[in-house]
Amino acid sequence: MDVCEYLSEKGVNYVADEHPPAYTAQEVAASEHVSGDMMAKPVILYDGGEYVMCVLPASYRLNFGKASKVLQAIDLRLASEAEMGEIFDDCELGAEPPFGNLYHMDTFVDTHLAEDDEIVFQAGSHNRSVKMRYSDYQTLARPQIADLAEHI
Repeated sequence: MDVCEYLSEKGVNYVADEHPPAYTAQEVAASEHVSGDMMAKPVILYDGGEYVMCVLPASYRLNFGKASKVLQAIDLRLASEAEMGEIFDDCELGAEPPFGNLYHMDTFVDTHLAEDDEIVFQAGSHNRSVKMRYSDYQTLARPQIADLAEHI
């Protein structure tokens, strides 16, 4: 399901924006004139049994030690591009929205992102993004909040 359709169906206020193609979360943040601290980037991990979505601010990077502890995973790795293509078959590769619940996976959000009033994220393509209230995201995605990342 298209993330904008999902948000509309749930009655959530959001702003969708078209912009020139941007391939990293930091590029999208620059294009949208927002801080990388409020730009949500999903990182998909595989813990040997299932995929998990970790959502971080664009200005942060995943700390595998912290993530392993939170997920109680010994053998944690990034999902491959091929795996990402299979999981997110309705999105352009690298433009996945931060809603693990739409893809049957647990979602964890970094504490730094959870502090924001609003978040911005790619909406399934490299030239479309969405801005919405974090509280609405929390209600819909039901992520667990955890310390997962470190500032770049």
